[in-house]
Amino acid sequence: MNILLTAVLAVQMLSALGMIGLILVQHGKGADMGAAFGSGGSGSLFGASGSANFLSRTTGILAALFFTCTLMLAYFGNPQSRASSSVLERAAVTAPAVPASGAAQIPGTAVPAPATVAVPPAPAVPASGAAQIPTK
Repeated sequence: MNILLTAVLAVQMLSALGMIGLILVQHGKGADMGAAFGSGGSGSLFGASGSANFLSRTTGILAALFFTCTLMLAYFGNPQSRASSSVLERAAVTAPAVPASGAAQIPGTAVPAPATVAVPPAPAVPASGAAQIPTK
């Protein structure tokens, strides 16, 4: 599995470098207007409009390869078990329990607080503005 991840990572890096090179070589949309009126372009390697098709198609192929490798790395590189695939299922296990009675939500009713909850006393805060900035 480690060899597969290394190979996919190498292909992803090569496709990224190839995309960067091809994108930097391509002309912008404004360069097509000058080629239409005969200013240069006809003496290029691919002809007047052949390079745009070749470069754009190659860039598209490399982009598809890059995204495929990225998805493969995300799928195979996840160390967690795939038994529970939903984030909601994992969150339901760690969620705190809700009181069974709705009497605590009704104003004016007295419901005793659980004995296991201990609230520490609040520290004395000076009256300056610097003390109001939260710290970690």
